[in-house]
Amino acid sequence: MLDILQYEFMQKAFAVGLLIAAITPCIGVVVVLKRLSMMGDALSHTSLAGVTAGLVSGLNPILGAVVFAVASALGIEQVRKAFPRYSEIAIAVIMSTGIGLAGVLSGFVKNSASLNSFLFGSIVAITDFELFMVIVLSIVVILSVIVLYKELFYCTFDEESARLAGVPVKAVNFIFTLLTAITISISVRTVGTLIISSLLVLPVASAMQLAKSYKQTVILSVLLSVFFTFSGLYISYYANLKPGGTIVLIGVIALISILAFKKISSRLRMKKTYIKSA
Repeated sequence: MLDILQYEFMQKAFAVGLLIAAITPCIGVVVVLKRLSMMGDALSHTSLAGVTAGLVSGLNPILGAVVFAVASALGIEQVRKAFPRYSEIAIAVIMSTGIGLAGVLSGFVKNSASLNSFLFGSIVAITDFELFMVIVLSIVVILSVIVLYKELFYCTFDEESARLAGVPVKAVNFIFTLLTAITISISVRTVGTLIISSLLVLPVASAMQLAKSYKQTVILSVLLSVFFTFSGLYISYYANLKPGGTIVLIGVIALISILAFKKISSRLRMKKTYIKSA
């Protein structure tokens, strides 16, 4: 089963997969707990606009995705200020802008196959420059999450209490939005812009069914994300499937299996309790 590692493109795929699998749950835990899953969709669509802009201009598509996603994150914060009582409008406006730009720019892309590789992911086609960029940005995200661990924890559950405790809530939320944008933009090559939000949510959703604390949820979601990614790469290689879609489907199957196992276990416990009481 290790014979696929003899190929350089698969070595890059596993290296990038490991990094992406490590950072997406770290961001995903906060996204899920703060109910910001729609923000992931908005930034993924704007990153697609960055990809198309990169393909049209001749620049690296992932670099274009990073620039557009970060700009969109800043845009979300600005629109939120304009609509303080309806903050969800900001996400809808930015997502609409991203979809519109991606649709217009896609008409100028000469090679549709290149665009499709970013829609559904093509981790095995990653270049040396993209690998370097993923490594650097992943280190930035991981270090930022470690440094701001307590602040993110407080802001996730109770922003008012965090503000009273002296936590700079606005600054933390702003940094987190930027980290989310970076994470999504560098993940487009792995699973694709259309399903990157799934990779943010699925490992976290699975971990929440098993973990008993915030810290356990973060650790377990990272482990599950790594498992989904590596399993997806192995299966997609031998079954000749798209890696991104395979990774996500494994996550879906795992979540369904965990939910089914918990339901069966709960019924068995209730049955044992009923028998003992009888």
